[in-house]
Amino acid sequence: MNLSLYIARRYLFSKKSHQVINIISGVAVAGIALATIAMICTLSVFNGFTEVVEMQFTAFDPQVKIETAEGKTFDALDKRITAVTSLPEVETATQCLEERAMVQYNGQQVMVMLKGVEENFTELTRIEDALFGNGTFIIKDSTTNYAVIGAGVTSALNCGIYFTHPLEVYAPKRNKKANITNPASNFKKDYLYASGVVFAVQQQKYDNNYLLSSIDFARNIFNRGSSEVSSVELRLNEKCNETSTIKKIEKILGRDFTVKDRYKQQEDVFKIMQVEKFISYIFLSFILLIACFNIIGSLSMLVIEKRQDVETLRNLGAGNKLITDIFVFEGCMISALGAVSGIVLGIGICMIQQHFGVLSLGDGSFAIDSYPVKLDSNDILLVFATVLIIGAAAVGIPVRLLTKRILEESEQKR
Repeated sequence: MNLSLYIARRYLFSKKSHQVINIISGVAVAGIALATIAMICTLSVFNGFTEVVEMQFTAFDPQVKIETAEGKTFDALDKRITAVTSLPEVETATQCLEERAMVQYNGQQVMVMLKGVEENFTELTRIEDALFGNGTFIIKDSTTNYAVIGAGVTSALNCGIYFTHPLEVYAPKRNKKANITNPASNFKKDYLYASGVVFAVQQQKYDNNYLLSSIDFARNIFNRGSSEVSSVELRLNEKCNETSTIKKIEKILGRDFTVKDRYKQQEDVFKIMQVEKFISYIFLSFILLIACFNIIGSLSMLVIEKRQDVETLRNLGAGNKLITDIFVFEGCMISALGAVSGIVLGIGICMIQQHFGVLSLGDGSFAIDSYPVKLDSNDILLVFATVLIIGAAAVGIPVRLLTKRILEESEQKR
């Protein structure tokens, strides 16, 4: 064993002549442990919220979404699109057309994102898990088009789930000059009837803005062609590798199309969560740095107390580097002890929250009852490395300077 490390270990666990040194060392370990616990728990909560968001998005977002790189719409009969939908890795493909429209019911008006989909939309997503009402997911029959509305849109229109009168849907007429004298003639009007269900995916972006109907209705109201779509949405075979399949699709489609997985479809949301997680990590690292200053106080007193030992080591032929390393190693071991203690306690706290949900989110108006927590081994390794690096950096320079001063004074006395 390295001699400096061996002596530092003996100093760490030996009884000091001044009890206050043991107390300060204990406070230093406790401070680092608390900062470590805070980092583990905070990062795990962010992981938990990210997982919750992922689960909620899958109720509406497709696994893979193909859009045009330029413009709003493209031809679903394009040979490249047909080649993609024919791949053995693709289990379900749905044509979609979505644009803004105005909906009116009994004088109440609201702007919505009208999304026309095919009847296999329930095979594409888990939308049925987010439906409320006694009806079924139906968007059309032989004579009628139906609306499946977001819960927030239903509230804004004050129409309820089983509205008795049809919804009036208005969309601007395309490729026609605006008639200032008769504004109503600038809009195309059609009707949608109650399906008996509404959806609530617990995301305002969808619940407060989206209305689902048949793609035929959307093409008619927006005056689009019979094969015109704004996106083609896919669900892949469970046995295939999603990443490699997406790369394969991108290669087939070329630069004229963009291919998005669920993360890219909600890129802004996930970026914000990652930025918030990173900022929290930085702030907690500063708190950890402050906690490490307690180590400096403890080591300063230890260096002063061990002056006689330093003299003995010098007489035995020990160099300045060996003596300095003793106290640097001592500081690093205090940091490591605090890190290990904090990680063990942090993991324990997170597991308790996972299983028992001790910290609740309040009055039950949220999608989940308690703070979600997800432990990530990468985060644990990051926290451990951060504590060791900050601890070594915070201790190394001051202790080396202090030890150098003590050694210089010892040289002068000799």
